[in-house]
Amino acid sequence: MAQPRLVIDFVKVCEREKGCKTMKDILAEIVEKKKEIVAEARRQLPLKEVKARLNEGKGSFGHFRMGHSFRQSPWNLIAECKLQSPAKGRLNKTHSVVEMAHIYEANGASMLSVHTDPHFLGSNESFKEVRQAVELPLLRKDFVIDEYQLYEARLLGADAVLLIARILTPIQLKEYLYTAWSLGMDALVEVHDEEDMEAAMATPAEFIGINNRNLVTFQTDIKNTLELLPYVTRECTLISESGVFTQEDGEILHQAGCKGILVGEGLVRAGDMARQTRIMAGIGKKAEASA
Repeated sequence: MAQPRLVIDFVKVCEREKGCKTMKDILAEIVEKKKEIVAEARRQLPLKEVKARLNEGKGSFGHFRMGHSFRQSPWNLIAECKLQSPAKGRLNKTHSVVEMAHIYEANGASMLSVHTDPHFLGSNESFKEVRQAVELPLLRKDFVIDEYQLYEARLLGADAVLLIARILTPIQLKEYLYTAWSLGMDALVEVHDEEDMEAAMATPAEFIGINNRNLVTFQTDIKNTLELLPYVTRECTLISESGVFTQEDGEILHQAGCKGILVGEGLVRAGDMARQTRIMAGIGKKAEASA
């Protein structure tokens, strides 16, 4: 079985970029740490027990709420409850993830993204708190490297999971997509470049998230979404992720054919989080109203 390209890229990029601390130390650390976290979770609660709890629980299997939400509107904001970035440190010290969730829900977000990875100060417990606090569909934002995390996500109450093409083999990407669907969850397949997009296009994934973050420099630029659009070879729902900070950014992406945006830093660092949420959720609405 082919190795995930991320492992190969570490060597190539770090040979080329002597100061490539971000790629080697952040992404590699996250993936390696995730292996330890998943192994410990399996010891604490074996997969067999997770499946048993899902089968016993009333309504434990999902209802594809992300897909339902996106079909209700031509434009959707996935607002991210994000406290910290590995590259930039603490992003918000004034709100808890639950407080962010309430603000987003009250101001037009279609869906919420909630981190469960410790590098972002996320946790399973904070995810469950948000699940109890709001009615919106929830995306579990994590680095999925094992099928266990998919069953665990649904047990936490997730409506969707993130599948990052860069850290999965093509076989894993398809298998995890089908597993998510078998649990009634949608999956957002995340791509960063043409090769990732090719892998995503080889699956029947409905939702493709184009991440605007450069994996070498960690800088963001919405041009990445625009440059990857020609590589979309079949019908799917496109979502632009990261680096969306202004109404103009959102309008450009909307006009280019994206059906939504996933925004974290652009909301949590805003002076008025509620107002910024309304702006991002309202992209394209005036144009549609006058059409």
